[in-house]
Amino acid sequence: IKTLLRNIRLSDDLGFRFSDPGWPEHPLTPEKFATWLAECEGDVVNLFMDYENIGEHQWETSGIFEFWNALPEAVSEAGLQWVTPSEAVELYRASREYTSERLTSWADAERDLSAWMGNVMQQEAIAKVHRLEQEILAVNDPDLTSTWAKMQTSDHFYWMSTKGGTDGSVHSYFTPYPSPYDAYIYFMNVLADLQIRLRRAQEQQKLGS
Repeated sequence: IKTLLRNIRLSDDLGFRFSDPGWPEHPLTPEKFATWLAECEGDVVNLFMDYENIGEHQWETSGIFEFWNALPEAVSEAGLQWVTPSEAVELYRASREYTSERLTSWADAERDLSAWMGNVMQQEAIAKVHRLEQEILAVNDPDLTSTWAKMQTSDHFYWMSTKGGTDGSVHSYFTPYPSPYDAYIYFMNVLADLQIRLRRAQEQQKLGS
């Protein structure tokens, strides 16, 4: 399987540092960024980030829209071209074998799963919703299955993070809850309601059999 690896530094330059006035490269211009791209080794430079980086993480007042509007031309003038992931896989051979001994992400400083599974609340919430799988699927109720699937959305567990520092600030920025403990309590209340609905569905299933 061909794997495209994220360029951490350049992706985070656009995703996190772009509007930081304390960043030595601020303000970042399309021309400067295109130069950095051209200086990279290898066939492809992979820039992976959330769409919300354009206009939410980096607000309109930061100049992010003007930057992205001018970037394609700056990249072309630097002698580079844009390709999609599918095109990159077709155009270039794999350069080496990649082995990962642990699960990774691009979240937080650890770049692991601790953003979602770093504390007991998160671990318990994930474990409890996963334990319902066989029972949920057995009753064959589309509404219950849909609710159960939505409860596995990673944001629920992200909001339960109790990290501090810069990572904690990012978690706090996105959460709709006053605290990670509130996020946990609300989630467990919804889970309890789902379990009640599941028991009712199981009883109905028994009556119908």
